[in-house]
Amino acid sequence: QVQLVESGGGLVQAGGSLRLTCAASARTSSIYTMAWFRQAPGKEREFVAVINWSGSSTYYADSVKGRFTISRDTAKNTVYLQMNSLKPEDTAVYYCAARRIWPREPSTDEYDYWGQGTQVTVSS
Repeated sequence: QVQLVESGGGLVQAGGSLRLTCAASARTSSIYTMAWFRQAPGKEREFVAVINWSGSSTYYADSVKGRFTISRDTAKNTVYLQMNSLKPEDTAVYYCAARRIWPREPSTDEYDYWGQGTQVTVSS
């Protein structure tokens, strides 16, 4: 069983930045792929970004491409989401997720493990 704990959320003005952190309870070397998702009030959960074990492959939703960067530190069992140029529409609960195999569809939400989420609020 893998436990994922997100942190780093908060309130920020539009145009600002935040860095989210996802700490895994187990060695992430055993987890091939990690991703970030988000869910805004009244909306379905949506894919944000995904990264493979080595960090050599990443994939982003069009809505965050060029503004968000996903990265990982395997030695620290941690994945990050650097969010720049934040917009009010980025307001959501952000979730970290993990699965053992890189998905054929990078934006799939079929993950084995999920964190509890961290709130990000962007004011206009």
